[in-house]
Amino acid sequence: MSLSTIRQLYYNATKGSIQKDLTAAIELFKSLSKDEDREKAAVFMDGLSQMRSEWGVRPSPAKTLKRSPKKSSRS
Repeated sequence: MSLSTIRQLYYNATKGSIQKDLTAAIELFKSLSKDEDREKAAVFMDGLSQMRSEWGVRPSPAKTLKRSPKKSSRS
């Protein structure tokens, strides 16, 4: 069922829902046990990622890695 849900998220994605859809699809993708299903789902996952990039939607701050500030090499 997860593969069909990922497919549905892909076809119903909008600019306003893309981040939520991609996050949900990632969680569903993790639950896929068959390699064949993962290969099929990867196409939709890539498409969701491309839509997010093309629409200029940035990942939510809570989902990004927090980096520590760079230390200056000057003393």
